Amino acid sequence: MQTYYSNGKLLLTGEYVVLDGALSLALPTQFGQSLLIEPIIEPKLIWKSINTNGNVWFEDEYVIQNGTLHKSSNGIQSDNEISNRLSQILTVAKQLNPKFLSDSNGYHVESKLTFPRDWGLGSSSTLVNNIAQWAKVDPYVLLELTFGGSGYDIACANYDAAISYQLTKAFDYTQNQKRHICQVDFCPEFKDCLYFVYLNKKQNSREGIEHYKKNRSQISNEISEINQITSKIIDCKSLNEFEALIDHHESIISKILQIEPIKNQIFKDFKGSIKSLGAWGGDFILATSIINPTDYFKQKGFETVIPFEKMVLK
Repeated sequence: MQTYYSNGKLLLTGEYVVLDGALSLALPTQFGQSLLIEPIIEPKLIWKSINTNGNVWFEDEYVIQNGTLHKSSNGIQSDNEISNRLSQILTVAKQLNPKFLSDSNGYHVESKLTFPRDWGLGSSSTLVNNIAQWAKVDPYVLLELTFGGSGYDIACANYDAAISYQLTKAFDYTQNQKRHICQVDFCPEFKDCLYFVYLNKKQNSREGIEHYKKNRSQISNEISEINQITSKIIDCKSLNEFEALIDHHESIISKILQIEPIKNQIFKDFKGSIKSLGAWGGDFILATSIINPTDYFKQKGFETVIPFEKMVLK
């Protein structure tokens, strides 16, 4: 039996503008997804996806014929978006490595999440990275040909500490210089004042990216500012400085997106700073507070509040 595992992700700085070359700070999480591969005699791919409660939330069956993948007549999901997406990822992986799924046997595959699917910590990117490891293909290329995006989530899947991430040139399958990734030491002295709050809503990253592309114009100055903010946050020593930096970051992205920051929308009375992480409008936010703010957010209807120490992999 083969086993693969990929870390989840959070983008602390550079959301959206990471696509245009901004220096960003990304945090791999203690939550992730595993992939267990067990060979079977039949030329089939029998797939089960398990959620964090141990329940099957998706299952389907494919037939491997002459080195190609087909929907099985026994398949549970005949025309399901998830089934079609999984089939696409596997098919692209095989195109990148024709030896993948080319033998006469098949596989029983079990994918297990250690976080709720709607948290937005990378259920898709961790799956892509795991399949890439199994198929022995470049995960960044597999992501580009399936979901798209900057690839920072793939980097997080493979790093066990915080990273700075920056795209450096247009995508080219023949080159390895598209991105610059550097592992950084981000475990600030004020980490006990940092909390991640789930907004009870999974945000569609692709829709967020489309909104960004429609609203951005000339943003070279803004990217330069974000680069400086990211560098300063990595080396930040005090909570006051950190709060000033993330507040400034929120104001810059707010102007680009033409969307009010989440604190102005919902948490005006919060005594601390709040920053969106990833696509605005859902998933997790970062909140700073000297005292544990769990009660405040629960009173607002947000039950999931996770301290830095229990979220970030380090």
